[in-house]
Amino acid sequence: MKVGFVGLGRMGQGMARRLLDAGHDLWVFDQFASQAAPLTAAGAHAAASVAELAGRSDVVVTMLVEDSAVMDVALKPRGLCESLAKGAIHLVMGTHGVAVVRQLETRHREAGQTLVAAPVLGRPDLAASGQLGIVVGGPADAVARCNELLQSMGRRIFAAGAKPESATAIKLANNAVLGCAMVAMAEGFSLVRKYDVTPQVFQDVMTEGLFAATAYKVYGQKMVDESYDQVGSPIHVGLKDANLIAAAADLARVPMPSHNVYRDRLLGAVAHGDGDRDQAVLGREQARAAGLE
Repeated sequence: MKVGFVGLGRMGQGMARRLLDAGHDLWVFDQFASQAAPLTAAGAHAAASVAELAGRSDVVVTMLVEDSAVMDVALKPRGLCESLAKGAIHLVMGTHGVAVVRQLETRHREAGQTLVAAPVLGRPDLAASGQLGIVVGGPADAVARCNELLQSMGRRIFAAGAKPESATAIKLANNAVLGCAMVAMAEGFSLVRKYDVTPQVFQDVMTEGLFAATAYKVYGQKMVDESYDQVGSPIHVGLKDANLIAAAADLARVPMPSHNVYRDRLLGAVAHGDGDRDQAVLGREQARAAGLE
């Protein structure tokens, strides 16, 4: 398949390489041209512009962090909406706001194209190994055309239905639950530390008992080890997503008080200079609140 890939950051690098290794004719673009070098060395083609990439692709994947970035790539002059052929697909795989996904869906429909939303679940190591979870939403025929690509990048594909925004809502809700889990772990660690308990003991109790899930094993252990500079998902990205979650909740008139606590902890971490550290640093943020640091 002729595939374009825009956004070659820590997640995009691994995802694009999976598509290349699967034998697809891959064109890549990033605002920092050097990001394309590892992929072009492996056989991908570097596009000089979004327009060139779109003109050579049946499906264009975007893996971008900010709403403003995906809107720029899609809607600017010589962007995806102007440059993709009729019948082509924009497969948007970053985490974006509901309002943005709705706008992209409308603009692509007006241009005779299709938007499929397929936000991913996982960190950069899982992207590189093709073990991401992928939540996909869009028209059934377009999703079917993308299935081969999704299978190359993901361990499991979750069907969200015919609306791209449904996939977005699932991803945002999942991130909200994860954020609340991190806050709860941080509070638990602070509580046991007040009673002179070694944090690793509490971590073992959690992960070998009721909470034997990846989120608790990964983020809990990082809180124990205080390995906050080994960054998978940084605080500033968590805060971006937290704001998207709050906006989606406001749009749907859904109260989310637990999520508000998570967002406040993220803001505190940024205020204390930890914005570029892993989100597990919320353990330190809670410890500060408890007078432990």
